[in-house]
Amino acid sequence: MSQITLVVPFLLPLPQFAPDLVRALQAPALSALLSRTSGQARTAEQAVSALPHESWLARELGLSKEGHPAFAAAAMRGFGLDPLDGTWFIVNPAHVQIARSHSMLGDLRQLGLLDAEGRALFDAARLLCEEIGHPLLYGDAGTWFLRADAWTGIDPATPDTVVGMDLTDFVPRGREALAWRKLQNEVQMAWHAHPVNAAREARRQPSVNSFWLWGGSKGGARSSRQLASIAAPGWISGLSDHIWEGFGKLDSLAGQDALLYVGSLAESAIAADWGSWLMQAQQLESELFAPLHAALTQGRIKTLRIVASSREGLAEFTTTAMAQRKFWRRPTLEALT
Repeated sequence: MSQITLVVPFLLPLPQFAPDLVRALQAPALSALLSRTSGQARTAEQAVSALPHESWLARELGLSKEGHPAFAAAAMRGFGLDPLDGTWFIVNPAHVQIARSHSMLGDLRQLGLLDAEGRALFDAARLLCEEIGHPLLYGDAGTWFLRADAWTGIDPATPDTVVGMDLTDFVPRGREALAWRKLQNEVQMAWHAHPVNAAREARRQPSVNSFWLWGGSKGGARSSRQLASIAAPGWISGLSDHIWEGFGKLDSLAGQDALLYVGSLAESAIAADWGSWLMQAQQLESELFAPLHAALTQGRIKTLRIVASSREGLAEFTTTAMAQRKFWRRPTLEALT
């Protein structure tokens, strides 16, 4: 029998919307999993540099450095890249929105960057990086890796922490950060008139006008356990031993200890598109929570732990087949509020 840990970022809606969303969501399986438990824990603290589920994942995978997620080297290996020695960072090409009083990082998921576009922009940036002695390696269209051994004091926040916020509050300061900002400015100028951006603007797509650097780690860093993922950003895919397109492989988790990351709700929640969030959550009920609930009650899964999060906090729910027999506990989604 297996013990499965299911990580679902943004399963907890923002408090002001949660009551209405919970009333609208028809999810009897999820209700039973959250109500008939053998243990619950909830934390409200939020790290400055990461969202609650990102900090949790860094600790779970053994990739936390002084409280900061240090994912770069381990993610590189998932793309078949050898980090060797030194310090590596994740680099995400991005769209920065310029407002009247400040600038904001757009959600990377909404870029829709094609591989050909990513490679063309990467080639332009790589030349600038190599000129100053910083190798830049390609993972996928939106996930690159920069070696910068002297930048060990830089610990920028994760992209999902920064998205929609005033960038002034998150740009690193200090001597080491000055070199990063200079490189960022040079890349921005190289991309400003790039044919990729000209074509994107003609199609009314957001331009790729900057990049975000984060997740620094030493080359020897390795994940301490296996991870499967669905609808995950590139860096999560790099950390994953198994990348699923859908939930058809759920039965393969039976008989093993498994960690499964499901990122289906992230884009809707970050955009505060709660209608879309509700549809995605309803789909998770039928394709994920109901099959897991059935496997649990039938004894094919020994323990199921659900790690749910929002921008503000994180909740863990642990249930077993025995706990699901607590018929006197009325199934409810109140735990999401």
